[in-house]
Amino acid sequence: MRSLAILLLSIQLLFIVSSHAAIFEIRNECPYTVWAAASPGGGRRLDRGQSWTINVAPGTAMARIWGRTNCNFDGSGRGHCQTGDCGGVLDCKRAPGGCNNPCTVFKTNQYCCTNGQGSCGPTNFSKFFKSRCPDAYSYPQDDPTSTFTCPGGTNYRVVFCPVRSPHFPLEMVGGTSEE
Repeated sequence: MRSLAILLLSIQLLFIVSSHAAIFEIRNECPYTVWAAASPGGGRRLDRGQSWTINVAPGTAMARIWGRTNCNFDGSGRGHCQTGDCGGVLDCKRAPGGCNNPCTVFKTNQYCCTNGQGSCGPTNFSKFFKSRCPDAYSYPQDDPTSTFTCPGGTNYRVVFCPVRSPHFPLEMVGGTSEE
């Protein structure tokens, strides 16, 4: 009887723990290949219309999902991406920042906010993205309502180039499209 009670308790604990995991479906609707990356989770090539499902373990404190473009990987998963590179590997083990943000590229106080709390405001780069994705966190001291906590036990869908988006294709300076 005691072993049955322990077995039932174990099953209940397993149910409680697994019911708080989060599931992310990452889908590519872009007319070009996106090399999706997630930390934790890894990385995957997604051609148009393909999707990738990631199960994020309960208790995960932080996760990031981002897209990479113009990637070239060998059979062992080593290579590079023009945007969003992940340390030269397909299977991301940690988030390197996701992309070449202005701080990474220019390394100046204007973009890195190194002069202390409240010393950094939006730049032309962050304003460009904020105007197209107002809920996105676009620079280090952006509006704190732009960060999100995803409750466990919920399914999420991340779509690159959503078909009904008013900003697809993304209009860059000069009226050209960015792939």
